[in-house]
Amino acid sequence: MFDVLVYLYETYYRPEACPDAEVLVKKLSAVGFEEDEISQALGWLTDLAEAANDYSDRSPQQTAFPFGIRIYAQRELDVLGTEAVGFLQFLESAKIIDPMQREIIIERALAVSDTEVSLDKIKVIVLMVLWSQGKEPDALIFDELFSDEDDEPRLLH
Repeated sequence: MFDVLVYLYETYYRPEACPDAEVLVKKLSAVGFEEDEISQALGWLTDLAEAANDYSDRSPQQTAFPFGIRIYAQRELDVLGTEAVGFLQFLESAKIIDPMQREIIIERALAVSDTEVSLDKIKVIVLMVLWSQGKEPDALIFDELFSDEDDEPRLLH
């Protein structure tokens, strides 16, 4: 699924540039992605859009106390891991993501798995959340999102 998400990011500058679902499925199949992968990725993106709408409806409440501390539930810690939690705190303190985007990222990570999601996958989730909202990270953050654990630049696809 993550390969499909990265491919969509690389291929379509903005989500609005994506063709409708039927055409997109055909294009992704032609590139070589499996039907199951495509279905999971498109379902995940649909749920991402719904989560973004849900959180934006609660915008005034979510931003009323921006100085608060996020306490993670045990399940969230199990799925994210301490490295990803630290990474999210870094992004938030650097003003790359806001508290609502952080919550969407956490929700989408929990939707992926009941076991720990790797930091590389969390980085893809962050990128897709920003992409879905029409935001592009600056060059330094982009490099951070696409470097692997050995600090080697990762090929997107």
